[in-house]
Amino acid sequence: MIVEQAVREVCDYRRYVLRAINVRTNHVHVVVTAAREPEPLLEAFKSYSTRALRRAGVISQTLKPWIRHGSTIYLWKERDVAKAIEYVMLSQGDELFRLDNR
Repeated sequence: MIVEQAVREVCDYRRYVLRAINVRTNHVHVVVTAAREPEPLLEAFKSYSTRALRRAGVISQTLKPWIRHGSTIYLWKERDVAKAIEYVMLSQGDELFRLDNR
């Protein structure tokens, strides 16, 4: 709940539209509508979440909980957004998210 709340805080503060979120034990999936490139969103989500986890005492002040970058995918078509939302909310199994129809 800590990470989800931090992501929601970023979206509220920066007026991004949070379309879907699924916080797992070792990673997070988020679908967001924002009028900017995805990398600054990813960095904000990681920064806010790290601060919140440290404040809650869940991680130490020195632990770096995130990988150096992360996956960012542009979703240009509404059907791709819908597919990403479905994946984030319902399909956290073995297959990775893809936009093509394979």
